[in-house]
Amino acid sequence: MINQATASLAALLLRLSLGAMFIAHGLLKVLVFTLPGTVGFFESQGFPGFLAYVVTFAEIGGGLLLVTGLYARWVALLLMPVLIGATLVHLPNGWLFTAKGGGWEYPVFLTVAALVQFLLGEGAFALRLPRGTSPATSKAY
Repeated sequence: MINQATASLAALLLRLSLGAMFIAHGLLKVLVFTLPGTVGFFESQGFPGFLAYVVTFAEIGGGLLLVTGLYARWVALLLMPVLIGATLVHLPNGWLFTAKGGGWEYPVFLTVAALVQFLLGEGAFALRLPRGTSPATSKAY
């Protein structure tokens, strides 16, 4: 039997963890690798360079939305292509993330965690817009 009170707290912990991870990875691309360096890496992997900007924005923005809980389940779902892309980059390196170039275990785990977040919902302490409010018409922004 599922305890709704603890399920809501579990969703909160997952949401905060995923949000922090996405923010950290986005900031890593900006502050450590630099955006031009990230563009170069994306291109070396066969991706268009402009996707480095899209992914960085998605990671930081999506991470912030996850932390706040605003549309968190849909944000988790929308971030899955980023995680699947990371998985594809690391797939040739083997399973363990400690392998040279990083293996695929960590991005696959995060992909599953994002799917679980989508299935669980936002959880406790999530910001929510009033029913029937769209982000375009909300005064909450």
